[in-house]
Amino acid sequence: MRLDDFDPNIDVEDQRGQGGGFGGFGGGGGGLIFGLLPLVFSRFGCGGVAIMLAVLFFFGGGLGMLGGGGQLSAPTAQVGQQRGGTDTVSSCRLNAQSLAACNAFSSADKTWAALLGPRFEAPKLVFYARNGQSGCGAAQSAMGPFYCPRDQGIYLDTTFFDELANRFGAKGDFAQDYVIAHEFGHHIQNLLGTSDQVASIQRRGSAAEGNRASVKLELQADCYAGVWAAQNKDRLDPGDLEEGMTAAHAIGDDTLQQEAQGRVVPDSFTHGTSAQRMAWLRKGMETGDPNQCDTFSGAL
Repeated sequence: MRLDDFDPNIDVEDQRGQGGGFGGFGGGGGGLIFGLLPLVFSRFGCGGVAIMLAVLFFFGGGLGMLGGGGQLSAPTAQVGQQRGGTDTVSSCRLNAQSLAACNAFSSADKTWAALLGPRFEAPKLVFYARNGQSGCGAAQSAMGPFYCPRDQGIYLDTTFFDELANRFGAKGDFAQDYVIAHEFGHHIQNLLGTSDQVASIQRRGSAAEGNRASVKLELQADCYAGVWAAQNKDRLDPGDLEEGMTAAHAIGDDTLQQEAQGRVVPDSFTHGTSAQRMAWLRKGMETGDPNQCDTFSGAL
């Protein structure tokens, strides 16, 4: 995908070169998630824990809904860790992966500002390495990219792009762009109140109902990613659609579960099957209309 260089006025924060501050780990979203591991193990065994970690590793857009918003301790420097940039330009140009993320983020920012008009509020892009901190708690590489609604931040350890390409076979620049566009989709859901509606369902409903609502939220974010691509279709290169489909297939719940434990448990899905993720990404790309991304009505 041939994107313009990022707008230097986008909001970029760089935590690379800093520690995550584990002193307050238990207070935020990350602490709650890892605190749930014993419960997950007791109910579902090692397979359940593997699934949970696999889902967290890919597109953890709902992370912010799980946490208590506690503060982490101040970051401390870590010896030998990659140094971050000091401003938007230096952070975005730190390496090729950072530049790709900033270019996609900047493009999504402009696209959704035009689509939403006065309802739009710009999020921020936060780089971290291994350990970081967010308004939703600890940020760790194992979580994969995620969106935190409390501080409207999209969090990324750029080494995830290597994992996506080398471990899961989702190579190409559009696969990386899809990651950013999906997380940006969660920001749009936050602005429109969709995320709050899903959080309400998860609080008052059963685990199965909460999982189904989570799947609908994630598939809508996939569709929104497709809408962004469609709105910039003059930038697409041959093969971009295939790269997006490969990435969507790689992170389907059924595919991840089959790899993690050799069987599929549909009631535990939180992000949707590979087929569903590909279908909703494709729908967004074919229509270019966010109004066509209603995953909450009818069949998925």
